[in-house]
Amino acid sequence: MGRVDYQHLSTLLWREQELLDLLLFKAEEKQYLILTGKTRWLQRIAHEIEVVLDQLRTLEVERAAATEALAQRLGLEANPSLRQVAEAAPAPWNDLYAKHHEALLVLVTELRSLSDANRELITGGLAAIGDALLQVRTPSAGTYGATGRHSGASHRAVTLDGAM
Repeated sequence: MGRVDYQHLSTLLWREQELLDLLLFKAEEKQYLILTGKTRWLQRIAHEIEVVLDQLRTLEVERAAATEALAQRLGLEANPSLRQVAEAAPAPWNDLYAKHHEALLVLVTELRSLSDANRELITGGLAAIGDALLQVRTPSAGTYGATGRHSGASHRAVTLDGAM
């Protein structure tokens, strides 16, 4: 029974890595869509990301329960970190859990970095759109004064010689 508990937690950790890797892929897809201006697909990718996040939340509950059960068997306090479980687990599980911990940290770091970059791209894009909208002004026709001249000096007609 002891090996089953260790194996079950390891299986859950592998599944978590797979889901985080899929989430990383979806975040990179989102970045591509933002960079290429293919906003048509942003709603779809946002939904796909939410589906993966729901799967991760469900898995996290199962992993927490498996970790808690294993922690009790190892004599650890409630709610231990994966690193604490790795340090207390017998060989070869200690090494395997340490590798899981390392892989999860790398994936989470990459996800945070990519998420921050995507947020900056979106924020920068929205700011650029706002700036462009503020700069776009509909030229007014202006009015003519008593002399028959255009009173607005900001816009004037220019003729360009096409032969230049």
